[in-house]
This record gives sequence, C-alpha cells and structure tokens, in this order.
Amino acid sequence: MKAQMEKLTRQKWFIWITKYWFLFPIAGYLLLTAGVFFGYGERSYIGVHDNMDLFLAQFQMLKNTGTFWKHGVDVPFLGGVSRDNLPSELSAYSLLYMIFPTYTAYVIGILGKILLGIVSFRLLATELFPDRYMHYRPVIYMTGFAYGIIWFFPAFGFAFTSIPLCVYLLVKIYRRQGMWWYAALFAYPLVSYFSYHGIFILGYLVIAVIWLSIRDRRPSWRLAAALPVLALGYVVCEYRLFGQMLFSDEVTIRSSMVNASLPIPEILREIGTVWREGIFHADDIHGKVVLPVCILYFVVNNGIYLYKKQAKKILRDPFNFLMVFILFNSVVYGLYDFEPLRSLVERLIPPLEGWQFNRTIFFNPVLWYGALLLVLIRLYDAGIWQMWFANVIVCIAVLAVILTPNRYNDLYHTCHNRAYEHFHGAEVDELDYEQFYAQELFDEIKEKIGYQGEWSAAYGFHPAVLEYNGIATLDGYLGFYSQQYKEEFRKIIAPALDRVEATRIYYDDWGARAYLYSGTDLSIVNATKIVYATDYDIYIDAQAFCALGGRYVFSRLELANAEETGLRLMDSYTARDGSCTVYVYEAA
Repeated sequence: MKAQMEKLTRQKWFIWITKYWFLFPIAGYLLLTAGVFFGYGERSYIGVHDNMDLFLAQFQMLKNTGTFWKHGVDVPFLGGVSRDNLPSELSAYSLLYMIFPTYTAYVIGILGKILLGIVSFRLLATELFPDRYMHYRPVIYMTGFAYGIIWFFPAFGFAFTSIPLCVYLLVKIYRRQGMWWYAALFAYPLVSYFSYHGIFILGYLVIAVIWLSIRDRRPSWRLAAALPVLALGYVVCEYRLFGQMLFSDEVTIRSSMVNASLPIPEILREIGTVWREGIFHADDIHGKVVLPVCILYFVVNNGIYLYKKQAKKILRDPFNFLMVFILFNSVVYGLYDFEPLRSLVERLIPPLEGWQFNRTIFFNPVLWYGALLLVLIRLYDAGIWQMWFANVIVCIAVLAVILTPNRYNDLYHTCHNRAYEHFHGAEVDELDYEQFYAQELFDEIKEKIGYQGEWSAAYGFHPAVLEYNGIATLDGYLGFYSQQYKEEFRKIIAPALDRVEATRIYYDDWGARAYLYSGTDLSIVNATKIVYATDYDIYIDAQAFCALGGRYVFSRLELANAEETGLRLMDSYTARDGSCTVYVYEAA
C-alpha cells in the first residue's frame, strides 16, 4: 500500500510538472536575474547610453534635492532647469526610485518589467481565447515571458511591456464587461508614457472606434468614451509634461533641432532595416526567430487562401492585419525623414513641432510577439504539430533574447564581464555601476575642496556622474530645455565647436547633450577605465564659463593647457581601486 501511495504521489508530481513546466524557466530566470544583480550589487555592468548618463542620474538628483514632489523649483543641472522637465512622480517606475535606493530601484524595475509583460500577455490571451486558454497556457506564458525579458529602453520598460494590458482593458470595455474597467483604464498611464506610447495609443483608438462603428453598423459609444478617460489619465499622470507643452511660453531646444532629410531610396532602405531589425531603444531580437516563423507562415497561409480561391479571407485574417500594422509602423518611421511630410505635420499642428511621430516603431515588438503567439496557436489547432513543438519554438525565441548582447542586456554583460575577469584574472576596461558613479571618490573630493553647491562641469566623462553625486552642473543631457541656455552654454564650448565641424553640427542641430567637447576628438566621453583621447588640451571659453557661474571643472584628463585657458589645478584624486582618476580645476 505504501509503495502504491508513493507511486501515485510521483504520478501527481509528474502530471503537475508536465502541466506547469513553463513556470520553471520563468522562475529560474527571475531568480538568476535577481541573484546576479543583487549578488554583484553595484559591481554589475549596467547600460550607460540614455540610462546611467540620463535617467538614473536624474532620479538620484531628485532624491538628493528632495524635489520629487515639489513645484516651482529648479534642479541643479544645465544651469538650473525646471523640475517639470523631468519624469513625473505619478509613474510606477518613478515611484520605485522614491522608495528604494537608485540601484535597487533599477533592478526591481527590470524584474517588474518582466512580470508585467507576462501578466499583460496572459490577461489579453484569456480574453481573446477564453474557451481554449487552458490548452494554450504554456505557449501564452512563454511568449509573454519572451516579450517581458526584451531589454527595452530601461526607463520605459513598463510602458513597452504593458501595451497588451491596455488592449485587454479596451477589449473589456468594448465587450461591455462593466463600468469599472474605465477606472482601470484611467489608471493605466501609471505604467505608460505619453510621448512614447500614449499619444499613439489614443490615435490608434480613434481609428479603432471608426472602424468598429462601420463594421458593427452602429456607433461604438463605449469605446469612444474610453478616449477621454484614457486621455485624462495621461494628463493627470503627466501633468508636468502637459503643463510645459501647453502653458509654457519658453522657447526650447526643440525649436532649433534639425531632423534628417533623406532621399526616397534611403528612406526605403531605412524602412526595410527597422522592419527587419527594429531600433536600439526597442531591440526585440525578432529577426532571429520570430520574423522567419511569421514570414514563413504568412507565405504558406496566404498561399493556401489563394489556392482554395478564398482571397477574401486574406483581407479578414487577423494575422495579416498584424503584418500590415508592423509594416505601417515601419513606413511611418521612414517617412519621418521625408522633410515635406514632416513639415506639413508641424504646420498643421504647431504644438507638435519637434515631435517624433516615427515612434510608431515602438509598437512593433508587441505586434511581432503577438503574431508569433497567433501562429503557434493556429498550428496547434490545425493539428500540424503538438504543443510541445510550439513550445520549442518559443523557447528558442526566449534564448535568442537572453543570449544576444544588445545595448541594454545588462544580465549578459554582467555575467560575461565577470566570467572574463574570473577566467583571465584581469578586469575588463568597462566601468561597472559603482565605478561609473564613483560615489566614494566624489565624497572625498567634495570634502577636500569644501564643495558648497558651486556650478561645475565635467570633461572626459558624463556630467551625470556629477549630478548623481550632488554636484551642480552647467552641462548635462536633456532633450527639453531652454533654447536661450543652449546659446549661452555654446559660448563656453565655442572654441571646441570651431575646431571640429562634426561636433558643431551635433550640438547646433541637436543640442540635447550640452557637454564640454574635445577640440580634436569626436568624443572623449567613455564609460571606461582608460580615457581614449589624442589631445590633452581643453578648448573652452573660461570667461563665458565664469559668466554662467561656473567655478569647477572635473576632468578625467590632466589638462596640458589649463593655465593658458584660465583654469588652475587644485589636486587630483584616484578611486581606491584605481579605476578612475579625477583632476579638479578651478576657474581663475
């Protein structure tokens, strides 16, 4: 009897594991991610571009200055910009940084993004396939997992992975599932972002209301009512952004930004590239597995329709709609660089001057992975293969995301660099999180020089490092600040811009990075232990620097022409592990 009971227990466990096997790779990856990032702590390697050099420093600066919730105040970078120019506090992602230390908040954000992607896919799938959900459950979870682990632009990971959640809420509203779904939709912007996704979601929703009203032969009033509800949710959650856009008369750098103007052949080439590969802020790795599967299915499926003389089904097939939607977003991305069209949009809607309507491309990742899920479900229903084979496909897609070392794959880079150091006995040249911000070093520097909030600038490294460490900067990185300040700061760096035409164009035509530029190299700002520079001279107008209130220049280079430029070397300071040396200069 005992042996029989043990056998039944083993059978139950086997059945449970077979039924819920997908929970093991998901839980395993989450534990691995948490283990690596919390195990190595701030010795992990985190993506710098548009991340550590931008948002992480801003969140830390808001924490340092206690200005997360304040109004009518400036924050100490770029000579002092309005708090309203920085991320809203009414955001789930921002709230993490108010509650936890910056590094901890960043890791929790990664884990939260993954879970949000899985939950969003699951909720939408249960609504779209209510009768067959239990059969599809493993592939639904694994597809949501594949989507959730994509290393999106970190600050907007929630906004990317929550898109299926928004669709789920709108479907509930359309199907008359209850009035409280409007409240849920109103709260949705807490995990979204208006400039990247919200404005497009509202635009797509308008199209959906018109199309469904025509198809159903009656007005889609409930879905139409969702428009003002969702729009109001964005206004409330991002009231600072809307206040700046609609009620501020300040001329910003958006007015002087010069966008690319490409000929038609290059635009077509760009459309093909983003359709096939996406862009780095939304690098979903779909080209390795998802795209081949979808294209093969597209050809075979529509070929069968034609063979059976069922051409009308081609127009009605939801999968084909997804493929057209993806192509549409890619075409819009390319047409943004077609100057006549861009100018027309700006003339018709002046408040959208400088608005990047090519961000439609940010919706392609969810469309690609949604299309993959639809393919696998259909082939399973058709009996072409068992569900285990569909799961193999989606598992390969998961591995492709995990093992591709794209810009923001922090897990890969941390594991790779630490493994290299272990097996080779030498550190990589790249700076980890702790070395990049060098808090201990800058605490020492501030104490030694008696720093009391004087305006400063960075040379040879990102101003974000100073901002993170509580040092006020005249330089900085922000895509939305005063055009007047851009022109004033330009006087400081004019000697460098006059020497390097590419840098002049970069600053004058864009200007989001108001840095102290090299007068010889295209860039000397690196997140590396070695500073790669061919010239140790600095080319700045020290009088203009002082006129803006500047006092200190923190440099990764020992400047060869400091005295003749009007700078006096105070001292040099080296991090305890030797990863970074900073030379502190005072404007004479």
